Amino acid sequence: MASWYAIRARGTGAEVAIYDEIGAYGVSAKGFLSELGALPEGTPVDLRLNSPGGSVFDAVAIHNAIKRHEGTVTVWIDGIAASAASYVAMAGDEIVMPENAFLMIHDPAGLVVGTAEDMRAMAEALDKVKGSLVSGYAAKSGRTPEQVSTLMAAETWFDASDAVAQGFADRLIEPVRIAANFDIGRFRNAPPVLVEAVEAAPEPDHESDGGEFEAVEDTDDGTDGEEIADAEDEPAAASGAPQPLAETPAPSGAPPDLAAIRAEAIGHARAVVDLCRLAGQPQMAGRFLEQNASLDEVRAALLAAKAEAEPEIAPHHPQPGRSSAARPWGEIVARTFKLKG
Repeated sequence: MASWYAIRARGTGAEVAIYDEIGAYGVSAKGFLSELGALPEGTPVDLRLNSPGGSVFDAVAIHNAIKRHEGTVTVWIDGIAASAASYVAMAGDEIVMPENAFLMIHDPAGLVVGTAEDMRAMAEALDKVKGSLVSGYAAKSGRTPEQVSTLMAAETWFDASDAVAQGFADRLIEPVRIAANFDIGRFRNAPPVLVEAVEAAPEPDHESDGGEFEAVEDTDDGTDGEEIADAEDEPAAASGAPQPLAETPAPSGAPPDLAAIRAEAIGHARAVVDLCRLAGQPQMAGRFLEQNASLDEVRAALLAAKAEAEPEIAPHHPQPGRSSAARPWGEIVARTFKLKG
């Protein structure tokens, strides 16, 4: 199964790359927390972020785990840290942004299908989640919870200079070339300059991580990158360019369109999750994604599960309900007609 993160040792420290939607493809934060916890105590960590966000619950778990980490954590926003990804960034001891990077905060959102009580419960849950996020943003920025809450409600985008000025980041560095092939249209206030940059961005190199995001420094300085790079690492990493783990390209022929493959995988995962939620079986989504089930297979399995869960009708009982004497509708109807015939 594909993963949206990568963790690897780099010299005396470690590099963590989150270059995709947090919690995508049915991969939860559990594996991330396990790998992070396996690092030696006190290991310095460089966390590279280029993400549109994702699961707020996974992001909160990651944020808390990073805060617990004994070593120094430096966050490098290699392009965009939006939504849940911006909250992950707040866990760093220092947040570094290239001059053309962006950070975005907004209110959490959720999807619920059910009664008015179900929807009120979801609203209460979102309010609690927002309270937790507000605390994290306020603690990092030094702004009041009321100010942060207002900024979140407005879906506020910060360029690097604004983020530093507002306390959401600590240091500026030279601009990077950004390739972020995710759907920026999901956000209502995305800056026009960012939209243009995403639309004009080149396709990611097939020798990169195969993901949707790539950030390559335009300068030859590389000082920051050299502090986290091993001499044995591949040349692209040693140059200071933030690179997640590489994947092996296709053995022959033209390289695959990795951006299209990733977009298709994300779309399929979302469709599976939506079907499971609508069927009232959200817990089944992970299993379907692990099995790489098609949408037709998912629908068939959900219908079968619903059929099994449907109460049978007992002829002597006025309400639907299972009992040892319960009979399926078909048997009741057949027996009725047989007796009348």
